[in-house]
Amino acid sequence: MSQECSTRLQSATREKLRKFDSLRAGEVQPGEFWDVVVLTAVDENQRAAYELQIREKLLRKELPVGVQYKVFGDPPGSKIGNGGSTLYALQQLKEVYGKTLCRLRVILIHAGGFSQRLPSASALGKIFTAVPLGDPLYQMLELKLALYVDFPSQMKPGVLVTCADDIELYSTSEDERVKFDKPGFTALGHPSPLSIGTTHGVFVLDSKEKSSISEIENASCLLFLHKPSVDKMRDTEAVCKRQSGCFVLSDAEFAYTDSTYYIDFNTAMSLLNLLKELGPLDCEVDAYGDFVQALGPNATIDYTSNTANVTKEESSLVAIRQKIFHHLKGTPLNVILLNNSKFYHIGTTSEYLFHLTEDVMLRAELGLLSSAFSVDMKENSGCCVMHSVLDPSVSVGAGSVVEYSRLGAGASVGVGSIVSSCWIPAGLSVPDSVFMHSLCVNVKQKTRFVTVVFGINDDLKRTVEAPAFMEDLNLFGVSVAESLSRWGLENETLRFSGDASNCSLWSACLFPVCSDQQSSFSLTLEMLQAALSGSSFTLPRDTQLMSMHEASQCKDLQQMLEFRTGLYEDIKQRKPNNNSRL
Repeated sequence: MSQECSTRLQSATREKLRKFDSLRAGEVQPGEFWDVVVLTAVDENQRAAYELQIREKLLRKELPVGVQYKVFGDPPGSKIGNGGSTLYALQQLKEVYGKTLCRLRVILIHAGGFSQRLPSASALGKIFTAVPLGDPLYQMLELKLALYVDFPSQMKPGVLVTCADDIELYSTSEDERVKFDKPGFTALGHPSPLSIGTTHGVFVLDSKEKSSISEIENASCLLFLHKPSVDKMRDTEAVCKRQSGCFVLSDAEFAYTDSTYYIDFNTAMSLLNLLKELGPLDCEVDAYGDFVQALGPNATIDYTSNTANVTKEESSLVAIRQKIFHHLKGTPLNVILLNNSKFYHIGTTSEYLFHLTEDVMLRAELGLLSSAFSVDMKENSGCCVMHSVLDPSVSVGAGSVVEYSRLGAGASVGVGSIVSSCWIPAGLSVPDSVFMHSLCVNVKQKTRFVTVVFGINDDLKRTVEAPAFMEDLNLFGVSVAESLSRWGLENETLRFSGDASNCSLWSACLFPVCSDQQSSFSLTLEMLQAALSGSSFTLPRDTQLMSMHEASQCKDLQQMLEFRTGLYEDIKQRKPNNNSRL
């Protein structure tokens, strides 16, 4: 990437943040911002949690006012995927706004799910994940709204569909705008290495259209490929050759990959008719793989029977895909090629650590801070501290993130770890490369606390068919069975919550329930230290153990937010000017 392109991208991004900051807490004018901001939630419990957090953000003047903020939960029953969530959200928008909907510009952010790859976002939601910039502190919701701040004024009534855990940066020349004014679907396309194309959607463009080699181009898409092989990209002529101009990539060959897309009002109503045709969904539908693959003149029905990228295949999936294909066939697919753009994904613990502490490019482009809205150490080298109160004697290792936490005198955090929503007593030390997160839970109408701990690289989604196979689940680099033995527990005593045929670290009841937050942290830390050192440790008698799955289900959201509010007030009092440091 040339220095000129990098400078333009950074400048354009900073201008979007500045513009959004000017709108925060202000009354937006008609046409200046989104009419409706919609978040999807996986169920009613998550919906209530999101609504509560949005109300608190509005009270703290963290979001523009004069905007409708809506949260729509998926219906009970089977998982329906982000495609199903899109259809049901459109249905609920129609029910709420009726005929007025044809005049509204809506952003629909897919935020449902339990965030098992970034468990600190499980209880409160990945769209409310902290980002180290802004005063008040940004979360992913504000960042998404800031990066799309120029879209509403250039958009005809319709819906912009996006995800909660990715970031798209782009620049255009002064006389160019990203415009969503065409019928059908209009997607953003980003130049990406071919290796990235194998894990994303790829656009096959009409080669007859003359390229202007500018920062932004408008193109027609002949075919959309979902996670194709490099050979497939070559066979379908999806591979492009690098040309001169302000271009984000230095690769000689690349492909245009997907991120966000817009659907105009008439197409949104067509999708509503599709939902009526499909009836109640009993399988996961992908808003990208299942909707967009049906578009473009070269689309064929063949993809509907390809279930290679499906997490859980249901018997009805192929039939539903075929109905989607026939319903959407012939709908235009336009692509806005953002030649000077970048796409970042922040959905896993390792991605979160890298982008917030080590990624020099993203830190420069967004202006990310090492200390954001915090009271912390005098020296802060290579780590990230957000919305936290740390005693001046605390040390935090390079590559670590501390968020929404309170650390006592002499406490320390090792290298490459995440500490989230914890109250660490004086003198305690968090080891390297671990994730520690405290939750407030409601147990038999009583407030209790659970602190979970995993290795940064532990796979919480890996499942075994029964507890008897727990040897195949690794915790801190050793089997769960080995950790149990170090804690004086028999394999037979380990309980897994939820579906007995899907046993995982997520559902393993390993973590002690305690009466206060500091004791919870201390006890879990003792267990961790025993597991890492090979020493023995005995839990207090009759200690109740809970899984991350259970803790997220019975979380006491109000108490968790009150802990954050206490930190907020403490920080405001101690640091009235809040001069965050780069």
